Amino acid sequence: MKNQNSTSLAIIPTYNEVDNVKRLVPYMMDMDESVDVLIVDDGSPDGTAAAVKRLQETYKERLHLIEREGKLGLGTAYVAGFRYALDKGYTYICEMDADFSHDPDDLPKLIEQVRSGSSDLAIGSRYCDGISIINWPLSRLFLSYAANVYARFITGLPVKDTTAGFKCIHRKVLESIDLSKIRSNGYSFQIEMHFRAFKAGFRLSEVSIIFRERTEGVSKMSKKIVFEAVWMVWMLKIRSILRIL
Repeated sequence: MKNQNSTSLAIIPTYNEVDNVKRLVPYMMDMDESVDVLIVDDGSPDGTAAAVKRLQETYKERLHLIEREGKLGLGTAYVAGFRYALDKGYTYICEMDADFSHDPDDLPKLIEQVRSGSSDLAIGSRYCDGISIINWPLSRLFLSYAANVYARFITGLPVKDTTAGFKCIHRKVLESIDLSKIRSNGYSFQIEMHFRAFKAGFRLSEVSIIFRERTEGVSKMSKKIVFEAVWMVWMLKIRSILRIL
């Protein structure tokens, strides 16, 4: 049951994040009483979902859980979360990671950017004020930065961090997008969401954040995810030109 005092929902996909969830959920519950949390867990064998259920005994209406069978991917996890958020009546719908690479204290800034009417989709950006990333190896930093330059060049997106996974979206943006047509499932999902919102005429903005590499768990980055992003931007561009986005 939804907390009637909450207008914001933070969607957090998880796979083997039990230790992070035990730290993150209490922190967020204490941080802002107007923000609820939805964990979308892909059958984590480490007991992440069980840990969330134990936390629900304490946080009741503010902590929600979707359990999925198997590792189904980031994009489909967020789409499931979006559908849940729209169905339950949330206005400000957020994405963030469970591993504290996204600072929970930055979340209210993103929500306020949308709540104030300054934008319809506020992105927690690693690149809008120089490069604000801590503890990444140079190779991964170069890959990420180059990928963003490439995605901006192909798609024309007016943001510097096209692959950002920390954001707040007004429900009207999600209501305007046919979620069944979302094609991507890795990190290119973020590019696709930004592109679809941009092409639908919504206002995108960036709020500078400091991104910190995870200290618990394992990164989900893979060659398959990188290759998906390479061809996805071209598909989005072509489908936009043909007006079949």
